Amino acid sequence: MNKHLIETGFALALLAAVVLVPRPAFAGAAAEIDSGADLALEKLYASSPTAKDFSTTAKGVLVFPSVRKAGFLVGGHLGKGVLRKGGESVGYYTTMEASFGLQAGVQSFGYALFFMTDAALANFEKSTGFEIGVGPSVVVVDKGVAASLSTTTIRADIYAFFFDQKGLMGGFSLKGSKITKMDPAPK
Repeated sequence: MNKHLIETGFALALLAAVVLVPRPAFAGAAAEIDSGADLALEKLYASSPTAKDFSTTAKGVLVFPSVRKAGFLVGGHLGKGVLRKGGESVGYYTTMEASFGLQAGVQSFGYALFFMTDAALANFEKSTGFEIGVGPSVVVVDKGVAASLSTTTIRADIYAFFFDQKGLMGGFSLKGSKITKMDPAPK
């Protein structure tokens, strides 16, 4: 059998396992996603003054309060989140990624994307499947980068902040992550 087909099969099986394992945090109800996003943003803003500052000028904030990631050579991640404009929830989304390579472990984490321009937010909202790494640039903000950023020095369209990491798996990556709108929105 073709090696690529075998690897793809393993990736799909792993992703299915991540998706199908029961998790209370992924119950799918809009109220639960909103509640998780509220708590996640509260924690993020308490730990990162830069994220709090960005929230005042961002055109929209997409929050994934809990993303599950697992892998052993083949891996993937899955999470549900909400897009907020002016503090109001305006849409619900999933983030999904499949990956191949040297990796092993299981972890959960959250992330928030701050859309700093109307054009970046409009591009995201009109896309049928927004893929990170294609289109507007996304700057991943860690503590070192955050120390040098302010609302007057921002230059990128989208900034990503990670938070609440649990588990054992090295590094964070969003490149290749696909974000799609949940249709219909959870109730």
